[in-house]
Amino acid sequence: MKVFVKAKPNAKENKIIPPPLRLVPENEEWYTVSVKEPPIESRANEAITKLLAEHFKVSRSQVRLISGATSKRKVFEIRK
Repeated sequence: MKVFVKAKPNAKENKIIPPPLRLVPENEEWYTVSVKEPPIESRANEAITKLLAEHFKVSRSQVRLISGATSKRKVFEIRK
């Protein structure tokens, strides 16, 4: 499953805001993920990976960053 993420590093708290519920889903639904970590040396990406794993109740090894390593818009793959 692909998860589209709008990253917000340097936030006050770690949290995930899921996309709004729609009757007709769009092709890409973006999660907003706020993390306390700065975007230095992939620390924010690691924190986002950890939060997504907790949110979807999978291990961290099942969450993989596909694209957007240096962008605020990222695509993750979650294997169940």
